[in-house]
Amino acid sequence: MTTYKELLRQREALELQIAEARQLEIKQAVNQVRALVAEFGLTSQDVFPTGKARVATAGTKVAPKYRNPATGETWTGRGKAPKWIDGQERAQFLIA
Repeated sequence: MTTYKELLRQREALELQIAEARQLEIKQAVNQVRALVAEFGLTSQDVFPTGKARVATAGTKVAPKYRNPATGETWTGRGKAPKWIDGQERAQFLIA
């Protein structure tokens, strides 16, 4: 039966082997990636697109679709309906 101290030494040895194997595999992966980038002439934008096209429309304002004739308050028709239009026929509040 192995002792606690022996097991700790084995763990330290395994952790060292794990770290060395990880560094070797990272080095091989980086070399492989560099070879592929060079072979296909890729740019960083090709590999890591910023995704700005998707974000460009996020947060843009929508034109109002309905107007309260009494106060001039408007609503786009999105989200929870305001109290002045809730439960009423919306056609009468449409902005032409």
